[in-house]
Amino acid sequence: MKEATFGAGCFWCIEAVFSEIKGVHDAYPGYAGGHVKNPAYKEVCMGTTGHAEVARIVYDPAVVSYEELLKVFWSVHDPTTLNRQGNDVGEQYRSAVFYHDEDQKLAAERFKTKLEESEAFDKPIVTEITPINNFYEAESNHRDYYLNNPDQPYCRAVVRPKVEKFKAAFSDLLKEKSGA
Repeated sequence: MKEATFGAGCFWCIEAVFSEIKGVHDAYPGYAGGHVKNPAYKEVCMGTTGHAEVARIVYDPAVVSYEELLKVFWSVHDPTTLNRQGNDVGEQYRSAVFYHDEDQKLAAERFKTKLEESEAFDKPIVTEITPINNFYEAESNHRDYYLNNPDQPYCRAVVRPKVEKFKAAFSDLLKEKSGA
């Protein structure tokens, strides 16, 4: 197993998306890149800890590649808005790849360069690519938040559309549902 850590706005959204990918054994929310030890959700939301809301992805590279995870990452959020995703504003919602090794760093930099050269976005990509210096798992009530709260207003308005868009665009990467 390998790990990847991505910040792409609200961690409820990215956890929900990455949980659907075949080869992903676990995706869970947390905080990375800040300067406060063991931050709490309320502290991170206040924007005083320096952390980004992230999803830690545990995956089998024999089933899904890091490059495929990067493709999903850059497709499910706007990497051109600094410290913002939709109505979520603050550095805790920044676009970030927290790499775990040199191979991940190089892959993320290559992917970002290809996107920039292809002019895939109308504005410059502001995604930070930095080493993972810390990670704190979010409180248990954030784990599987979308799965457990699909009718919560934020989930209906923000998370569900992202998950549906992902499923339509990446049907080849979806886990097979048992009993189907």
